[in-house]
Amino acid sequence: MAELMEREKVRVGAVEIGEERIAAEMQNHPARDADEAWEAAARALVVRELLLGEARRLGIAPNDTRDDLGRKLTEEDALIEVLMEREVTVPVATEAEARRFYDTHPDRFTSEPLVEAEHILLSASPEDTIAWNMALSDARGLIRQIRATPASFAELARSHSACPSREQGGNLGQIGPGQTVPEFEQALFALGAGELCAEPVRTHYGVHVVRAGRKVEARQLPFEAVDASIRAYLEEASLRRATAQYLAILASRVEVEGIMLPASEGPLVQ
Repeated sequence: MAELMEREKVRVGAVEIGEERIAAEMQNHPARDADEAWEAAARALVVRELLLGEARRLGIAPNDTRDDLGRKLTEEDALIEVLMEREVTVPVATEAEARRFYDTHPDRFTSEPLVEAEHILLSASPEDTIAWNMALSDARGLIRQIRATPASFAELARSHSACPSREQGGNLGQIGPGQTVPEFEQALFALGAGELCAEPVRTHYGVHVVRAGRKVEARQLPFEAVDASIRAYLEEASLRRATAQYLAILASRVEVEGIMLPASEGPLVQ
């Protein structure tokens, strides 16, 4: 708290936002360090005071506003809600706008490739040279057995694998990009359907025998499948811009001390 007392006073017009209030608000703003959390908390409280001040200036009365779970909002939250609904309007995104966004950003609407994966994990630490080399030797032996008898993979997984997937004969199901460690993913996606990796795959979990199953290639999602989500995204982006611009207008009318508000194109109030 001593560190906070050295900071510049935070005011919105005649209203001072005290250090204790900022400190209490900090719990709602996880950050890399205390300074960053303090800045975020103070900024959120400044924005709140700007909005409450404007709502009272306009003589807005709170109504029986409730949140998405049906809980009644506090009087201050209801005031802000009514103010925003009245003063910040966002046009409904049209199908033409959504389709233009879809055509401009095709990579955002491509399904991820998927590969069914089977593996046998031989657990060993890279720091334990003897155990690591034994695991590599055992993995190469398993690869030779599976090459000779492909149908033996499941049984070998059940008897040798240190992964819980041994109960399913080593089957991990469908794997998409980013769902496993890079070394495993790189080896798996380089295989053809039904292909056994010729060499053991090394990760921090240990040594793996890997075989790819059915592959589902990435494909472009049809516009109809993403139309609604694109419109929601565009409207949310418009709302963020409109709100930031509205806050900039309010801040230009009232003296704000001790904290810098984001530019009008910046992030929203929390």
